[in-house]
Amino acid sequence: MTLNIKVLGPGCTNCVNLEKNARAAVAQLGIDATVEKLTNRADFARYGLLYTPGLVVNEKLVSAGRVPDVAEVTTLLASVLSTS
Repeated sequence: MTLNIKVLGPGCTNCVNLEKNARAAVAQLGIDATVEKLTNRADFARYGLLYTPGLVVNEKLVSAGRVPDVAEVTTLLASVLSTS
């Protein structure tokens, strides 16, 4: 299964760090995933994001307004994989 991961944010330092953590988690898990960055505020609203950065996995907002570390992102991704 391929995970679809989106990092939502305007391009701030926190958004960049969240993208790095997401890519590191994907690498640690050795999974097939696409990671994309969305900077359009209309996309934020579509996912119900009030505070950036946001992390969306398979079209579900799983983190908002903070930067989870690599270990937490790894746990989030593993959880999504186990319920799929």
